[in-house]
Amino acid sequence: MGQLVDGEWKVGWYAPDARGAFARPKTQFRSRVGADDLAAEPGRYHLYASYACPWAHRTMIVRSLRGLTDAIGLTIVDPKMSDDGWGFGGGGETDPLFDTKLLRDLYVRAAPRYTGRVTVPILWDKKTSTIVNNESREIMRMLDAPFDGLATNKTSLAPAELRSAIDATLDAIYEPYNNGVYRAGFAGSQAAYEEACRDVFATLDRLEGVLSKQRYLCGDVFTEADVAFFTTSLRFDLVYYSHFKVNVRRLQDYPNVWGFVRDVYQMPAVKPTCELAHIKEHYYWSQTTVNPHRIVPLGPTIDYDAPHDRARFGARS
Repeated sequence: MGQLVDGEWKVGWYAPDARGAFARPKTQFRSRVGADDLAAEPGRYHLYASYACPWAHRTMIVRSLRGLTDAIGLTIVDPKMSDDGWGFGGGGETDPLFDTKLLRDLYVRAAPRYTGRVTVPILWDKKTSTIVNNESREIMRMLDAPFDGLATNKTSLAPAELRSAIDATLDAIYEPYNNGVYRAGFAGSQAAYEEACRDVFATLDRLEGVLSKQRYLCGDVFTEADVAFFTTSLRFDLVYYSHFKVNVRRLQDYPNVWGFVRDVYQMPAVKPTCELAHIKEHYYWSQTTVNPHRIVPLGPTIDYDAPHDRARFGARS
């Protein structure tokens, strides 16, 4: 783990703030396909992602659900993140564009004096040889809207009539839940940990109520909001419960949320993007500040293929 400073790699963990709280750095590449003179063209863009990372996983799911696997290439990094950061080879794939060994080399290629964390996902533009965007929420929206003409599945994950509700839901779950598990796991004080942990379970309590009345977060239509909630929830009992100490309750103790997770996991376009072994290996092996001996636990055993009753709300839309 580390970061680039003026294009030079510096090893180091995230520094907590004065209260001991984890503060996630903001992403810096924020151009948009469909704007910024970037046209949606088949074969022009390449997605660098990780099966382990929930933020990257979001973009992989949207790419798969929209039928963009032929239009946009995909490369998976090694789940083991060393002091050199994300890399290629090992348990991941080789870089097909530049045969580089480390993800940070792509950042420096795009911005030679880049300062910041080196994260996935990355949407790379082969035409201009640079990073278009490394913000997962924006990449999700780009893969859904500007690429509609290239998508083999024309069902939008951000339909215009639901977009305000989707955005409000994404906003509502980001800090207390998607980032909340990290705020708990990376906390540098008891107070910061407890605040984050309470946020996580308050969000789960609220969404258990929402999902007791409807199939998805924004009603009967599966949207980006569900993707963002799913990728964190898939990892909850598998790693966050023990590794990040968000152990007040298991996600399986929420019958409607747990049913939702199985419902989404079992979608034919989603399941192939869910590599559970990569998830466990990444968190327990890579995050030595949390798990210094890099011991990867044998359990838990979780049956994501178990039947669920979400169809009681009607067929998937």
